[in-house]
Amino acid sequence: MAKDHGKQIKNPEQYEALRDQGMSKEKSARIANSPGASKRGGQSSKLEERTKKELLEQAKKIGITGRHNMNKEELIQAIRQH
Repeated sequence: MAKDHGKQIKNPEQYEALRDQGMSKEKSARIANSPGASKRGGQSSKLEERTKKELLEQAKKIGITGRHNMNKEELIQAIRQH
């Protein structure tokens, strides 16, 4: 049974599963709260398959600074390290 994380976690079972896999609290919450995440099982398309515009949008969502000066490979690396 999943712990009660309050209203801020929309899918507590998925959150707990991701935490058990070793993901950070922030990343687990972001995945568990994203629309359609339960359908995808927490998986998204590979970063390399996304356009630079899509990567810029993702970087903005998670608060990466200096993103507009990065090329596609740098954006991918920054997103993965966040």
